[in-house]
Amino acid sequence: MYFVKVYVTYKDSVLDPQGEAVKGAVHRLGYAEIEDIRIGKYFEIKVAKNERPVEEMIEEVCDKLLANVNMETYRYEILTAEEI
Repeated sequence: MYFVKVYVTYKDSVLDPQGEAVKGAVHRLGYAEIEDIRIGKYFEIKVAKNERPVEEMIEEVCDKLLANVNMETYRYEILTAEEI
């Protein structure tokens, strides 16, 4: 069994209106030192062990469903059941 953590965020070149709104609220609370906030998505995926490489499967799922690769980037961490 694998446990995969996937993080999806907008590319740096893409405007993040939610992040900008949160940054504005943080500044109004008095935290002017915070320069930028980006909003993203987080997924936890459990994958049963099989012959197919888990990296290949996760890349396909991210490219086809979890991330809009034109606007977003993703990274992931793969843990085995023993590492959890």
